[in-house]
Amino acid sequence: MQVRAQAKYLRRGPRKVRRYARLIVGKAIDEARAILAVQSSPACREIERVLESAIANAENNHGLDAEDLTVKKAFVDEGMTIPRIKPRARGRADRIKKRTCHVTVVLTDGEDEENDQ
Repeated sequence: MQVRAQAKYLRRGPRKVRRYARLIVGKAIDEARAILAVQSSPACREIERVLESAIANAENNHGLDAEDLTVKKAFVDEGMTIPRIKPRARGRADRIKKRTCHVTVVLTDGEDEENDQ
């Protein structure tokens, strides 16, 4: 069975978050938590929150055991870009792009793999 959790409109660039999301794909839950815990990036805290939410969904909604779960997919999609203006010299202005992202983590217990697609 597959269980997922998603966080939308995180105020981090998707490229910065994707680096760390790729590290946990295919890992067991304990190993994924350990990998994210030793990274110093604030993006890892966001991924860790989504991972914990997916684990809670699996335990509470589907009655699965957290020790049997593995990370099947972890992907980061681009969200909306918030345009901002930065004042420059001589009355000019530069445009700043404040990027956002959507983080999705999919967990599986390894059963019924052919039916989950």
